[in-house]
Amino acid sequence: MEYISSDTNIWIDYMVIGKLDLPFRLPLTYLMNQDAVNDELLSPKGLKNQLLELGLVATELTEKEFFYGMEIAQRHSKLSKYNCSALAIAKKRNIVLLTGDAELRKVARNEGVTVMGTIGILDRAFEEKVITPEEYKDSLNKLKENNGREVRLPIKELQERLDGLDKKLI
Repeated sequence: MEYISSDTNIWIDYMVIGKLDLPFRLPLTYLMNQDAVNDELLSPKGLKNQLLELGLVATELTEKEFFYGMEIAQRHSKLSKYNCSALAIAKKRNIVLLTGDAELRKVARNEGVTVMGTIGILDRAFEEKVITPEEYKDSLNKLKENNGREVRLPIKELQERLDGLDKKLI
């Protein structure tokens, strides 16, 4: 089983399009710091329980992760303590960081951490055939329709995937 350290924002994207279960179809275990689970997954109501039922694993920080997270927070004041925790888990456990937060992605890459986001999970689900081309296209369209509101993704990347999929399906 492959582990991924998760930030909060991608779950909102999948909830908005009605596909919160989609990432859990992949053979991945999503880890999130226990404090982030308790403090950040409060809205919308029920999100925390849904994610835990689907398989999100709340985890405690190790001592090394805690101190590394504090170090990151001191160097990068724009990151929340939960962003720093997610990065610390990814860095110290040598696993992928799942986030859509632009600043966190930048810091993670500078720290040598591999980053994946909402679109990356969707692409992987399609490539590994855990979703059909129709569900992939529907998900991309729903993300595009909600972009600029609850969802904030690069519209160009969404459109490129839709255009490429249309060519493959013709």
